[in-house]
Amino acid sequence: METNYITRDSFGMYANDNSGPGPALMGANTLLGNDVYNKDGEDLGDIKEIMIDMASGKVAYAVLSFGGLLGMGDKLFAVPWAALTLDTGNKRFTLNVPKESLKDAPGFNQDHWPSMADSTWATGVHKFYGTPYSAA
Repeated sequence: METNYITRDSFGMYANDNSGPGPALMGANTLLGNDVYNKDGEDLGDIKEIMIDMASGKVAYAVLSFGGLLGMGDKLFAVPWAALTLDTGNKRFTLNVPKESLKDAPGFNQDHWPSMADSTWATGVHKFYGTPYSAA
């Protein structure tokens, strides 16, 4: 079964294409599990978590899972929210990076999460994805 923000919508908020919150405002739970592809159509993984900056209330990162088999051995990446584009036609996200470059992306495993509030770590992540970063 395909998992995307439409299929995860248990409240019916996307039932009517002409009104409702999406795609300008979307429920965070409906975005978990959504696929992420690049512009070349390569599958880069799926969104496992959404990290919110509690001071600003804005989404800071989507945690992308890539690789592994059946969820085992997946590498996780904190992708700046600004680096993702919602592809409403395909009901997925687009991240403008070649699949091969994820081997060099700053990543982590589920047992060793980085301190995402650390400005040194955040600067490196934003530099890799080409998104602006300013410490709060």
